[in-house]
This record gives sequence, structure tokens and C-alpha cells, in this order.
Amino acid sequence: MGLRKLLIVGMAGLVLGLSGCTSSKEILYFQNIDDAELKPLANDYEAVIKKDDRLTIVVSGPDKTVCAPYNLTLGEMSSSGISSSTNPEQATLSYLVDPNGDIDFPILGKIHVEGMTRNELVNYLTEEIGKDVKNPIVYVAFRNYKFTVLGEVRSPGTYTIDSEKFNVLQALGRAGDLNLTALRNDILLLREEDGVIKHHRIDLRDKEILESPYFYLQQNDVLYVSPSATRVATATTATGIWSVVLSSITTMIAIIGFLGK
Repeated sequence: MGLRKLLIVGMAGLVLGLSGCTSSKEILYFQNIDDAELKPLANDYEAVIKKDDRLTIVVSGPDKTVCAPYNLTLGEMSSSGISSSTNPEQATLSYLVDPNGDIDFPILGKIHVEGMTRNELVNYLTEEIGKDVKNPIVYVAFRNYKFTVLGEVRSPGTYTIDSEKFNVLQALGRAGDLNLTALRNDILLLREEDGVIKHHRIDLRDKEILESPYFYLQQNDVLYVSPSATRVATATTATGIWSVVLSSITTMIAIIGFLGK
């Protein structure tokens, strides 16, 4: 092989070596899914109410007049942490859970709701209101259920959803899925538990994520998708190594041109 060909091969090897390559084992999800045994889902997840949550609560029943006092009005908004609305009826729907984990509920007064699931609060209110109202119907829902996705995804940001059962895959899908330069085995989950921010690592390449207690998100969870080593190298050497590469390429081209004379 002549010197010119050796220089061309060397130049190509230098570029490819620094560019890196990504194998299927680094980017495919659930690589051992075919080995999984069929079994009932282990995640019987129910979201629990936390401080600063906003809750939609509506009380109804056969007798609307008797139920009306259990629904907040515009005049009670300022003392109950209710968000305003152009529709007076809708103004009764947003209860703010205060720093003590309580809400101020009409007639019943202060109720400690932190730690309750939605169904537990429904059952509690139904029982208490049922002492005064025949066959009450209580509707409770999270109004500000949200999560944040950062890092190597196509659309990072904070998303508000209308479901209290939302898993990691759905969250990443909402954010446009992972970039090819993302680490599938190092998804960082940040979650507040008992007033402390805790973190957990998630490996999307492993089928075990489907049975993980962190498969379903809780409100205000944050997912951070780490970049691969190649992505970090590319970003941090844009003005360093790549300038060397360009300089090397320029030098090789000059040598090749000289040899061609």
C-alpha cells in the first residue's frame, strides 16, 4: 500500500475512532424480555396525596340542595387555597393541600389528607358526608399531577397529566423518547419521600424494570437521562480534540497533495 493510501486510511480511522460507535446492546430496551415469565403485574400502584397537591373534589347526590354546602363557593376561595376560574362552578374544584398536609373542607372543616390515596379520601368523605346527606357521590382527582424529564431526550420539560397512574416509559414517550446518545442503563429518578429527596437508578435494557417499585411515577418526580460517553466526549471536545482532528486532516490533505505532484 502506498503512502497516500496509508494516509487516507489513517485519516478515516482517526475520524471514526473519535466519533465512536454505538452497538445495539447499548440502545435497545428490554434486551432480555424474551426470557421473561408471564406473571401478574407486581405494581398495584396508587398515588398518594402530598403537600402542595391540588385536588378536584365535587360532592353530588340525589338532592343537589343538600349537597351544595359541601362544595366550595367563590366567596370561600381565599381561605381555602382555591384557584380562580371564569366558571363559578369550576372554582369549587381545586383544593390546595397546605404545608401541614391538610385541606379546609366545607362543613367538615380541616382534614388531614397527606398520605391518603384518592380512593381512601373518597371513602372518608363519603362516610362523613353520609352522616348528613343520603347517598352522597364524591368525586376526587389530582389536578396538578406532573413530572419532569431532563437530559438526553428530544423534548425535555415539565409535563402535567390527567392520570394518576403513569409509568416511566409513558413519561419518556411524552418527552419524545431518548436520543441515541442517551444511556439506557442509567436513568436517574429523583423523588421526594418523607421530606427527603431520594434517587434511584433505572435500567431500561432490563425487563426487571417492569416489576420495579419505581416503574410508576409519583407526582413531581424528576427523570434525568444521562448522556453516553460518546456524547460527553463530543460535547466537551468540540473546541479541543476536534480542532486537533481538523488540523490533522488538513495536514494529511496537504501531504497527499504534495505527494500527488
